[in-house]
Amino acid sequence: MEIVNIRIDDRLIHGQVAAVWSLVTKATRIMVVDDLVVKDAVNKEALKMACPKQCKLSILTAAKAADNLCAGKYEGERVFIVAKSPKTIRSLYDAGFHMEQVNVGNMAGKQNTKMIKKAVSVTEEDIENFLYLAEQGVKVTAQMVPTDPVWDFVELIKAAQ
Repeated sequence: MEIVNIRIDDRLIHGQVAAVWSLVTKATRIMVVDDLVVKDAVNKEALKMACPKQCKLSILTAAKAADNLCAGKYEGERVFIVAKSPKTIRSLYDAGFHMEQVNVGNMAGKQNTKMIKKAVSVTEEDIENFLYLAEQGVKVTAQMVPTDPVWDFVELIKAAQ
């Protein structure tokens, strides 16, 4: 099993993930990690329709995803992990799946958020979770599409504070 990307994108599977990232990374499986989407039949059906044909799809809670990844369940596959928030990635990490890098894509602005860069707005809780991951040695980057420059997301957070 090879983890080809771990991405935070509150849209989960959409044009950029389905048409661009999955092809560039040559992913064979997209793993959506979200404790609420797992229980939402309509959302799950939409994700199945959005998933590229060349990829298998898993929709799992953070705990189940960590169990499967740590057990090596996806042997021979190129796994692209996508989650809506840094809280979910932190749950995945705390459940035993230790990643080297996380890519921040889109986090839409909403109430009580601060814009860190174009299309990325975070709450104080998000910042805490990003800094926690960085303290564990996880490299946190920001990159909307593969042709964009890669930004050090912790530096962007610091600059915005």
